Amino acid sequence: MLRRIVVPALCAGWLFAFCLGMVHLVRQAQAENGAEKPAAKKNAAQAAAKKGAEEQKYLRIVRDAKDVPTKLDTAIVRYVGTKGKYAGVTVDLIGAVHIGDKSYYDELNKRFAGYEALLYELMAPKGTRIPKGGGQGRSGHPIGLMQEGMTDVLGLSYQLREVDYTKKNFVHADMSPKEFDAKMDERGESWMGMAFKMMGQSIAMQAQKGGAASTEMEMLLALFDANRELKMKRALAKQFEDMEGVMDSFGGEEGSTIITERNIAALKVLKQQLRKGKKNVGIFYGAGHLPDMDKRLIEEFGLKRDKTEWLTAWDMSEPAKPAKAPAKKAAK
Repeated sequence: MLRRIVVPALCAGWLFAFCLGMVHLVRQAQAENGAEKPAAKKNAAQAAAKKGAEEQKYLRIVRDAKDVPTKLDTAIVRYVGTKGKYAGVTVDLIGAVHIGDKSYYDELNKRFAGYEALLYELMAPKGTRIPKGGGQGRSGHPIGLMQEGMTDVLGLSYQLREVDYTKKNFVHADMSPKEFDAKMDERGESWMGMAFKMMGQSIAMQAQKGGAASTEMEMLLALFDANRELKMKRALAKQFEDMEGVMDSFGGEEGSTIITERNIAALKVLKQQLRKGKKNVGIFYGAGHLPDMDKRLIEEFGLKRDKTEWLTAWDMSEPAKPAKAPAKKAAK
């Protein structure tokens, strides 16, 4: 039961209630740790800038001149094979968010049709396919209910209802629940340990930024704002941006079942598809999985990054104000 609740939460990358609760812990951590020294902040910023220049990003927030978020974008990064047995192969890593604008999923469905094989994540028995429209009725799963409820609050659409997983080129590329549990046992991992690891990383990142109080206030004020959908999306988009870094903690040298082992399983399916002669393959996975996949495509497959394209998952721009009607001239 715990697995069925925690896995979707980790894969989604954020939970609304979790974000609200965490800011109190962040503020406590800030009070205990105190402010960082200016030199330490400068060195950390320089290191982060260098790291950012070297690594490919799969999620970004676009801001206007006033630093207000206007878009949440996900990346499509193309990798190409130039030599060896994978010469002529193209593989696209397609970052996924679980709720987004309907236009975002409409665009993805069009693009998915252009792949010879589209690999997708779903922790389920091998070969599982999601019915068109995500099945009948609303989800009975607590996380599914939460995600569907958030679509109403934010005015967004639900991935499982908008993406057409019944297409012939869709290929299930994930672990089964039994395989996942067995691998966790082999690694000596526990659900509680993974949850605390994610919590600790989130606290550390927020404390380093020093933005816990402002985050808390922004989210609370958004609930009561006249334009609640827009303000909530802007507040939660910032959590998305931070969560990509949190998920990196599960894909380091030691790795984890939630990221590393599932990626190994997905890329095993990729090798199978390439052996079948497929030359143009897409991998549709949560953005938190893709930095690790990036390294594996480069190191294990010998592919090279070719280009990056960005799709808008959330449009957070201010709605256009209706044009004023021209004033009528007074009759003489």
